[in-house]
Amino acid sequence: MKLTLKIWRQADSSSSGELKTYRLDEISEDMSFLEMLDVLNEQLNEEGEEPVAFDSDCREGICGMCSLMINGEAHGPEVTTTCQLHMRSFVDGDTITIEPWRSSAFPVIKDLVVDRRAFDRIIQSGGFISVNTGSAPEANSVPVQHEKATRAFNVATCIGCGACVAACPNGSASLFVGAKVTHLGELPQGQVERDSRVVSMTAQADAEGFGGCTNIGECASACPKEIPLDVISQLNKDLRTAIRHGH
Repeated sequence: MKLTLKIWRQADSSSSGELKTYRLDEISEDMSFLEMLDVLNEQLNEEGEEPVAFDSDCREGICGMCSLMINGEAHGPEVTTTCQLHMRSFVDGDTITIEPWRSSAFPVIKDLVVDRRAFDRIIQSGGFISVNTGSAPEANSVPVQHEKATRAFNVATCIGCGACVAACPNGSASLFVGAKVTHLGELPQGQVERDSRVVSMTAQADAEGFGGCTNIGECASACPKEIPLDVISQLNKDLRTAIRHGH
């Protein structure tokens, strides 16, 4: 495959950026998208140019570090993470535009790498269950209804990649926060802090500069783990309940 790549290059968050054009030949359709970028960087190194900075870690669709906007879509044309996107999703002669996440809450560090520590701060504000440390309890000591356990497990698959924010016209983090709140709120261990958790996490999301949700649904469409849109309804329901309880 021969490809034309238009890639966002930016030295740091205080610098202006621009799209630069690169051309690649002999790209195999069996390569992953990140392997294609590795080939580009090898080519740039040989030419004495600075390679393109991009994030990656596990390259197995687990960690969410490989977050990119590809032709205007979060993670590209398939419902998967960027590292699990393969070049067979494109055709010979394609022009591919590659950009970092588009959100003021995710400032650019360099090129395609953005600072997503805002998500970490949201989790630190309340996305956990406080427990006494010690030996692990017996597995069946706290019964959990099958329906609730399944829902908690399903929404816990959120990897915090930020695709929901990048896809949302408002830059809202409601799908991410809703997934974390719903996950812990479905478990009996999460009930003690349920009200304070949702208030703290939504307040932190607002403080980080994420936009408000207007129920467009782009977040759920872009989510590589297919987190359902109804976690936002659960988030709003829990927040109203917490406010009624005086939090």
